[in-house]
Amino acid sequence: MAEQELSKKELDILGEISNISIGTSATALNMMVQRPVWITTPRAKVVSRESLIKEYADPCVFVQIEYTVGLDGSNILILNEHDVKVITDLMMFGDGTNIQMELNDMHLSAVSEAMNQMMGSAVTSLSNMFDRTIDISPPKTVLLNVEGNQGNATDMLSPLGDELVKVDLRIQIGDLVDSTMVQIYPIDFAREICKLPLVVKDSPKNK
Repeated sequence: MAEQELSKKELDILGEISNISIGTSATALNMMVQRPVWITTPRAKVVSRESLIKEYADPCVFVQIEYTVGLDGSNILILNEHDVKVITDLMMFGDGTNIQMELNDMHLSAVSEAMNQMMGSAVTSLSNMFDRTIDISPPKTVLLNVEGNQGNATDMLSPLGDELVKVDLRIQIGDLVDSTMVQIYPIDFAREICKLPLVVKDSPKNK
């Protein structure tokens, strides 16, 4: 079974790390879209690359994050078409309902900026959790129609391995979005993250 690649404890740890780090990025997205944003993590599980590709039949956006300092690895965020369009419209000072057009370079540019800000916040949280400097390169954002371009999706996911850790992140943006954003880890990278000692720091008190 693929689940045997990581223990339940490791999957729980990874889910909690994602919950804290990606959860903090909700504040960054909130500032960009001027809407209440909540991001929570139900759980992490191991899936095959093939099943993941088949799961995304509609156009979607892959955001690849490469760690350059503090961690050695990468992961991928997957956002669906509807959510990308809503985020783009809100960032363009719309009301989030102008989502009729097909995904294009404008959407990629907007979501790239959103993910850059969000991942910057997430990396700061990771640095605090592990008490080490962690940095990333600018996220690489790619539009994929997975059903029509499976080779592209395979090319992007293949370096991560045949079995991947999938973390489902529930994302809510006001009353406009209530869906799932997915975070993908290579198993080896996920295991190394789980081995790092967490540092618990007292929250600063308001003065």
